Amino acid sequence: MRTLVLNAGYEPLAVVTFRRALVLVLTGKASVIAEDEEPVVGPTETLGRPSVILLNRYVKIPYRHEVMATRRGVLRRDDHVCAYCGKSASTIDHVMPRCRGGGDTWENLVACCLPCNSAKGDRTLGSLGWQLRIRPLPPRGPQWQIRELERPAPQWSAFLSEYAA
Repeated sequence: MRTLVLNAGYEPLAVVTFRRALVLVLTGKASVIAEDEEPVVGPTETLGRPSVILLNRYVKIPYRHEVMATRRGVLRRDDHVCAYCGKSASTIDHVMPRCRGGGDTWENLVACCLPCNSAKGDRTLGSLGWQLRIRPLPPRGPQWQIRELERPAPQWSAFLSEYAA
């Protein structure tokens, strides 16, 4: 089970395991906003399983302008549709191969099916005569910021561990 951690200003901060959330609540660093129906049964007491907790003290988060490009994010942005043939995609591909200077950016990564990925290899689209069916762009909107929090960013985990100490 996962628990949403809200900063003292009620903005989403991270998603952590319910055990980590219980530790924050039992140490007095957070309070429970919502609970699941299924309780946590201990040897001496029964506690509610927190699904949303609120930190008692505000944690300042460094500003991050853009969301990092990940395999999962690229597949979700492209709706699991191959950018070359339009079939179901299960891998990602670098439009400009990394061996030719292409980076791991939203503009250079697209969802790709396995046959197209194997056929393309480390060649460019121009050498194959292929064209992209979509224009790869960075994702926008608040849902991308929250989904990214499923795994806390490295600098956020430092803040959370510092906060819990």
